[in-house]
Amino acid sequence: MSDVKISIIMPVYKVEDYVGKAIESIQAQSFTDWEFLIVDDGTPDKSGEICDEYAKKDSRITVFHTENGGAPAARNYAIERAKGKYFYFMDSDDWAEPTMLEDMYALAERDNAQLVVAGFFIDTYYTDTEYRTDNLLIPSAVYKNAEEFRQNAHRLFDKNLLYTPWNKLYRTDYIMENNIRYSKTLWDDFPFNLDVIRNIQRVTVTDKQYYHFIRKRAESETAAYRPNMYEKREEEHGWMENLYKNWDLNTADSQEFLARRYIERFIGCVENLTNPKCSLKTKEKRIEIKKMLCNPRVKWALKTAKPKSSYMKIMLVPIKMNNVTLTLLEGKAISFVKCRSTKLFAKLKAGR
Repeated sequence: MSDVKISIIMPVYKVEDYVGKAIESIQAQSFTDWEFLIVDDGTPDKSGEICDEYAKKDSRITVFHTENGGAPAARNYAIERAKGKYFYFMDSDDWAEPTMLEDMYALAERDNAQLVVAGFFIDTYYTDTEYRTDNLLIPSAVYKNAEEFRQNAHRLFDKNLLYTPWNKLYRTDYIMENNIRYSKTLWDDFPFNLDVIRNIQRVTVTDKQYYHFIRKRAESETAAYRPNMYEKREEEHGWMENLYKNWDLNTADSQEFLARRYIERFIGCVENLTNPKCSLKTKEKRIEIKKMLCNPRVKWALKTAKPKSSYMKIMLVPIKMNNVTLTLLEGKAISFVKCRSTKLFAKLKAGR
């Protein structure tokens, strides 16, 4: 353990039906010079006990039992105790292909990369055995300096490759020297990665896919109603604007990407209001939508964005009309499909 190459970090909370597969997918890696730091984040189920059983049989696995503080705190706890040259962050309800660590480590060493970014799979389950797989990737590339990476970052963002931590290998000394940690916030992966890429110099991208992000649990983070989603999305857009201002990058491609990203998430915020779990009355929903439609960012996004699909062009019609009633009805239609047909919703979302 004195010569650990990769420190794998995984928070655990209420995943007793999934965590075994996650751990076993790491144990099955062709690359073996790793330590696995698992943080039981005060889970009330048997997840922690399951992890302990794996640790008893594999000396590379260490389980920490902490009070519940959320995934960001759990990851930060493990970061301070990690010994590897690289960090890899795993989610406890997903799994990885067996050559993932070997391939990403080889790329990092070959290019002296501070960050390696891989493609990944989204497996959306309709039943226990029936599922749809979406492939997220871009062509392989090596960015040898900050300027090269920044000019192409919108391509990675566009394929959702820069938001999550589990399709990446991070150089430990870069993270530690820049004091980068997870923030205690909703969707904490995003601000962490923004901090990582803000001043990064050397990034390697591979078109190979390894990680299987599983959409299955009915009460997962992605399915829940969020009372403050719109405010959070507005804050996130501000982060993106600040990033590109910090980079002094104002190209047509980057602005189009930012606008399209904004308006796609705007539609998601409308649907959030029509989610069956939203307790607001119809009048209150209309007030919220009217307020949202009046945001100057909406006008800018509609003018700048170039939707890639006919489906998204249709979705934008009520918003372009600035029509509260039609926008509300559109949200209800999306909520209906989301609740009644996971298969159709996943297909439409992937094709937007």
